[in-house]
Amino acid sequence: MIQELNERSRQIFRTIVESYLETGEPVGSRTLSQRLDFSLSPASIRNVMSDLEQAGLLYSPHASAGRLPTQAGLRIFVDSFLELGSLTEDERRSIEAQGAAAGKSVEDLLTEATKQLSGLSQCAGLVIAPKADKPLSHVEFVNLGPGRALAVIVSEDGSVENRIVDVPAGLTPSALQVASNYMSARLGGRTFAEGHHRIRQEIEDQRAELDQLAAKVVEAGLATWSDEGERNMLIVSGRARLLDDLTALADLERVRQLFDDLESKRDVLQLLELAQDADGVRIFIGSENKLFSLSGSSLIVAPFRRRNEQIVGMIGVIAPTRVNYGRVVPMVDYTARVIGRLMS
Repeated sequence: MIQELNERSRQIFRTIVESYLETGEPVGSRTLSQRLDFSLSPASIRNVMSDLEQAGLLYSPHASAGRLPTQAGLRIFVDSFLELGSLTEDERRSIEAQGAAAGKSVEDLLTEATKQLSGLSQCAGLVIAPKADKPLSHVEFVNLGPGRALAVIVSEDGSVENRIVDVPAGLTPSALQVASNYMSARLGGRTFAEGHHRIRQEIEDQRAELDQLAAKVVEAGLATWSDEGERNMLIVSGRARLLDDLTALADLERVRQLFDDLESKRDVLQLLELAQDADGVRIFIGSENKLFSLSGSSLIVAPFRRRNEQIVGMIGVIAPTRVNYGRVVPMVDYTARVIGRLMS
């Protein structure tokens, strides 16, 4: 679409969007006549603005107001006009310093990275990565009453995860013990991924030495830990920054809904899929990404990779659509590269 515009229309469109990203205010013809590099009457500028509005790139929030870019207009600006800035030496050192201390766990490293990115960008920082699949020590099921049990899985490093699972009514303590012993024998010394397939195959082939009730307990445990949303790590830092610009976000209820979505890890797998398809930084504006369509937000993300180029996660920011993309994109890109280097 941008190729169909003449140079004058492009300059006016670009100036309107840059002014909006800077101030958040609608831009009128009088302001434009003072900011343009060429001389053009306010009446001629209004005609061009009207054409851009008909093309779906601008809209007028009020009858007598100036113009603001639409979501489509922001997308065209980002794709065609965005000029990326450079990080300062202080910003580079600040990002690199997050991995300076030895002995950090992956989760600690990623948590610090999101805090750092949130602080530098003044947006909410976000990272998503699969949880480390550790070798397991043993599994135990604890009766919580009719139809419910607590599944406890202990890793060899001593870390413990608990899940409440639904189990058949009338389950006996002996059936819970049989299920615990069976899973411990198959998972002990292995990661969940390694032991999961073997257990599934034995149950399907009816080679598992389990009665019907114990088999159902084992299947409930497998289903609980196979939940892919639970087996992914989602870290969000600086959520309150999304409330700083009420002109861009306006509806607090929509922002609250965004927080609820993040808390429940809704569509978390979709975010990982975005990383798998990404070669570098990707920008999703408003409804281009389903998770953030209700919040008036943009998602700016980049994958981080191990030395073998395998993508292991994604880091980025949730920002108001009125954000300095030229400044934030290099921050996200550099942070992803630093994390990839540290994880390798």
